[in-house]
Amino acid sequence: MRKRQVVLKREESSTTTSSFTVRTVRYAECQKNHAAGVGGYAVDGCREFMATGEEGTDAALICAACGCHRSFHRREVETEVVNGNTSPRSSMS
Repeated sequence: MRKRQVVLKREESSTTTSSFTVRTVRYAECQKNHAAGVGGYAVDGCREFMATGEEGTDAALICAACGCHRSFHRREVETEVVNGNTSPRSSMS
């Protein structure tokens, strides 16, 4: 799964340093209720969203593991303020 990083806000100060906020969005386990039609509750056990296709395509919104749309997966947002003199930490996934 590829994590997305979005720069939300850039603040320039009067000194030579600047900072910006990096937001990392990750989609976790699937929460789709597959038994809603019969009045029950059952999830499929998909632990993490894995895109079927490349970012920017329609297939990027479908999970390769369970076949559900990305919106059924629990969304986790991590926000980090980064000083302009350092680069944001990168993780290989």
